[in-house]
Amino acid sequence: MLKAEHLRKQFSTVLAVDDVSLEVKHGSIFGLIGPNGAGKSTTIRMLLNIIKPDSGVITYGGQQFSDAVRNTIGYLPEERGLYRKNGLLDTIIYFATLRGISPNEAKKKGMEWLERFNLQTYAKRKVEELSKGNQQKAQFITTILHNPDLVILDEPFSGLDPVNQIVMKDIFNELKQQGKAIIFSTHQMETAEKLCDELCLINRGKIVLEGTVKQAKQRFGTNALHLEFDGNGKFLSTLPFVKKAIVYENYAELSLNGDVAAKEILAAVLPKLELRKFEFVEPSLNSIFLEVVGTSVEEVEKEKNELTQKQNAPIPSIKNPEIKKQQISMLIGLLVAIVGLIMFISGKDSGMLFGIGVLGAGVSFFKLQKLKKQLRLEAVNE
Repeated sequence: MLKAEHLRKQFSTVLAVDDVSLEVKHGSIFGLIGPNGAGKSTTIRMLLNIIKPDSGVITYGGQQFSDAVRNTIGYLPEERGLYRKNGLLDTIIYFATLRGISPNEAKKKGMEWLERFNLQTYAKRKVEELSKGNQQKAQFITTILHNPDLVILDEPFSGLDPVNQIVMKDIFNELKQQGKAIIFSTHQMETAEKLCDELCLINRGKIVLEGTVKQAKQRFGTNALHLEFDGNGKFLSTLPFVKKAIVYENYAELSLNGDVAAKEILAAVLPKLELRKFEFVEPSLNSIFLEVVGTSVEEVEKEKNELTQKQNAPIPSIKNPEIKKQQISMLIGLLVAIVGLIMFISGKDSGMLFGIGVLGAGVSFFKLQKLKKQLRLEAVNE
């Protein structure tokens, strides 16, 4: 159905996608997984011809992208793309007519899908009146109403509660049974593990793992142990037979060094924890990610969020003497410019005072911005 070979895309100094190849077949669910910022959305936008790859080839059934191909694709972007002031059903009908569906048919199908998502009572409401989760469901309806052969979904579970995530997963499986090809990107490893026939795990623009879920687990063996317990499990990562450990409040997933007898593990654990579950299992996708990349998805997300918070943190400008100085200089320049403008209008000045004020304010403004940028960089690098 879709084949991409050796895709590469660079933005300025950032190599967003580096030699990514994938193939998606009819009647399958393909997971494009990895943390935020890994290159998933950039890859999707190249597949949709929204942006052009610097190199690489993309074909749909052996054909290059065209308007005919475009109409066989349904795309759910991560960002909302609905007209917020329009009615919900009217919006669904509008997007369907863009795909060649008659208004009457679009209305009928649209109401069927609204009922499926329990949104029929919102049909006449404006899109902006819907919650984030309901807007996500509405956008999903516009994605599949024209019965596309290929469905591409970028973070489709964003904003959905657990009940509606189950509804969405059921629809995925229905589309699969109908022979549709489905690509969805996510950083939720557990969801990908349950849904995907094949997957491509991307980190920092590169493929680090690909194939079926079964192949991925076979590659990393079955030497994993799941524990549920009461007590403090932080010590589990320090045990000599534990290679890697993901430890939560009352749950842990351990990757073991070679073959370890159950009695040896129990002897080390039971004195400190009250066990509710002790099970040797195949490693989860999240633990495989930990093995391949060296850090878990949750840790990558945490680091990214912390960096974003630092970058977006307000600079305490009023407390910084140099910033305060530039702010005062800019204010004085603006006041001089205003006085000069008044004098120019009344014929008492040639406009020179106005020009001096504008120039002074402008110089102070640029110095202020440069200083704030410098302080923000220093804060990020702390």
